[in-house]
Amino acid sequence: MELADEADKIAMRHFRRDLRIDRKPDRTFVTQVDTAVEKALRERIAHRYPAHGVLAEEFGDRTAKQETRWIIDPIDATHSYLRGIPVFATLIALERAGVMELGLISAPAMRERWHAVHGGGAWSGKRRLHVSRVSQLEDAQIFYASRSAFTAVGKERAFDRVVDGAWRDRGFGDFWGYALVAEGAGEAMIEPELYSWDLAAPSIIVEEAGGRVTDLEGRRTYAGGNALATNGRLHDAILERLNQA
Repeated sequence: MELADEADKIAMRHFRRDLRIDRKPDRTFVTQVDTAVEKALRERIAHRYPAHGVLAEEFGDRTAKQETRWIIDPIDATHSYLRGIPVFATLIALERAGVMELGLISAPAMRERWHAVHGGGAWSGKRRLHVSRVSQLEDAQIFYASRSAFTAVGKERAFDRVVDGAWRDRGFGDFWGYALVAEGAGEAMIEPELYSWDLAAPSIIVEEAGGRVTDLEGRRTYAGGNALATNGRLHDAILERLNQA
């Protein structure tokens, strides 16, 4: 929570103000806020837990094979942040010996924060989160970032098979789709491309809310690549549509 408080202060200090915007080698954008948040959190972790490793988006992997490491996305949804859209967040997770111990999503412009501890449930403030009980795809609400992301990896037909069978679909994208699944506001969040720092914190929050998180082949992982998070009841049905020949 202290790390999230620090990140929130930095992010809101610059939100909807002049930003220095650069392009990374993968042609995605980065601002001075992304790097400032990550540096601040790395410094706090190094001071408090010098034996811990850190894997984060802007400065990479400093784990040196430590058993315990923090996995951080300083600003998830940077492109929303730089356009003044309030749907952005800092994602913080802690992994120990291959087990995700905690995850936190802090979205200061939305005045929202979600967190989970392994075995302790998922929470938004004092409200415990539970995934929905919807069990039929035709009654489900599906979240994603954009159809073009599926087109870029040649999975647009698989994506269409899912949303064509659903009640409703919305491109909320990024962390918010996972949070909404954990809250029971929707049944699935699908991403064809992402990294471990995008998924680590959301994955434990969804799972502790009673949901399920795998890659698009059905393997339980938060390593990135791609992801499907659901209320659990619809997981296999969505996987089947995604992988239909």
